[in-house]
Amino acid sequence: MRQITFLLAAVAIVAGVVALRTGAADAQAAPVFVTKIPPGYRDWRVISVAHEEANLNSFAVILGNDVAIKAYREGTLPFPNGTIIAALHYRHVASEENNKIFGQAQSFVAGAPTNIQFMVKDSREYASTGGWGFAHFNDGKPAEEAVLKTCFPCHQRNQDRDLVFTRYAP
Repeated sequence: MRQITFLLAAVAIVAGVVALRTGAADAQAAPVFVTKIPPGYRDWRVISVAHEEANLNSFAVILGNDVAIKAYREGTLPFPNGTIIAALHYRHVASEENNKIFGQAQSFVAGAPTNIQFMVKDSREYASTGGWGFAHFNDGKPAEEAVLKTCFPCHQRNQDRDLVFTRYAP
């Protein structure tokens, strides 16, 4: 009888170890990409604006949800879980209308949208990418995984700012 009890206990221990290892593997394999656009993002507050040149040649409006805005205002780093930052990117074009008034080419405005990007802070779900999930949407559709795989390596270079490039412009 003791041998059967010992055998059952050993089987239970092995099964528990296998279950724990499988759970850990699943956690490591969890997607680091956000595949749904957060609802209501167009109503969030402005964190800052950006102008990117070279291949991007775009304007961006950087928005944050209430958690992000509070963290920015209080100077909280690392950003708390629940922080969501959005970057709405647009081509920039000369404003013929404005330039007529100014008498010279000096005014540029947002043109066609290029993409929307998000960073979502959840240190548990996105542990393998510094606590951030990354998203890139073109015409409301998630970008290919190859595009998304470039997010973390670039942001990882900015460890001092919890991977976030944009500074708050009150």
